Amino acid sequence: MKEKIAAIIANTQKVIIGKEHVTKLMLTALLADGHVLLEDVPGTGKTRLARALAASLGLEFGRIQFTPDMLPADITGLHVFNRQTNEFDLKRGPVFTNILLADEINRATPRTQAGLLECMEERQVTIDGDTERLEPPFFVVATENPVETAGTFPLPEAQLDRFLMKLSMGLPDREEEIQILGTYMNGDPLVGLGAVVTKEELLSMKEEAAQIYVHEAVKGYMVDLVAATRSSSKTVMGVSPRGTLALLRAAKAWAWMQDRGYVIPDDVKTVAPAVLAHRLVLSYGQSHYREAVKLIEEICGSVEAPTENFAGV
Repeated sequence: MKEKIAAIIANTQKVIIGKEHVTKLMLTALLADGHVLLEDVPGTGKTRLARALAASLGLEFGRIQFTPDMLPADITGLHVFNRQTNEFDLKRGPVFTNILLADEINRATPRTQAGLLECMEERQVTIDGDTERLEPPFFVVATENPVETAGTFPLPEAQLDRFLMKLSMGLPDREEEIQILGTYMNGDPLVGLGAVVTKEELLSMKEEAAQIYVHEAVKGYMVDLVAATRSSSKTVMGVSPRGTLALLRAAKAWAWMQDRGYVIPDDVKTVAPAVLAHRLVLSYGQSHYREAVKLIEEICGSVEAPTENFAGV
C-alpha cells in the first residue's frame, strides 16, 4: 500500500505545491478516523487541499461556509412537509458527505458549532428525533482565520478536543511560489483531477492502520509525554485521556504510512505537536498556539524515549 500513499501525495501536489508534510498529516488523520482543524491566513490553500484530497481518494466532497446567522439545521438538514404525499420528507444537509469542509467555523455561533459535535464524534445525525448514520469515511476539515477575529466565536476547549489534529499550511517559500505561478499559468489543475484509489481501498487502509502493533514501552512513552503536559508550569490544563488515545491512533496511522507494522518513538514525536498542542490550556502570557507547539516539541525532546525491540517479536 506504500505505492498508493505515494500516489495520493503526488496527485495532491499537482494542486498544492510543497506542503508534503501537511498533506501526509492530513492523510494520517483520515486513516486514524479523526478530523482536522486548519488554522491559517486566507489564500494559503486550505480549501484546495481538502478538495484535492477528496478528488484523489474518489470521495464525495461537501462544503459549509459558516456565518453568524447559520442554524444547526443548515448543517444537518430538516424535515420538509410534502403536500403531495402528506408526509414529512427528510432534506439532508451538507453534512451527509465523505469529506466535509467547514469553512471559517469560528464565524458560526456556539450553538451551530455544537451541531457538528455529534456528527464528528458519533458519525451520526439526529434530526427531529430520528437518527441517521453517516456513511464512512466521514472526515471533517474545519478552517479558521487566526488574524481576523472581529465577529468570531472561538472554539471552546471541548470542541477543539474533538479534532485529532490542528495544522497550519504556512506561506510558500520563493521557489514554491514561482512553481505555483507556473502550475496555474494555463488553468486550474484541480479541474479534472482524478482519483488514484477507490473508497473501498481507503476503508481497507484504515482497517490495516488500526491493526498496527504498539509495544508496551511505546504506550508508556505516550503516557509520559501526556503526563509532562499536565505537570508543566506553562500549562493550566494538560492533555486529557482523549488526547492520549488520539496520539495512539495517529502514531499507528503514521507508522502504517511508513510501511511498518509497528510504532516506534519517532512516529510519536512526528505526530505529537499536531495532535497535542491544541489541547493545552496555557498559563497567562503563554496563549499563542505556536507556543503550545514549541512546548510539545520541548517535551518530546526532554522525555526519555524507550529503546526496546518495538516489533514485538
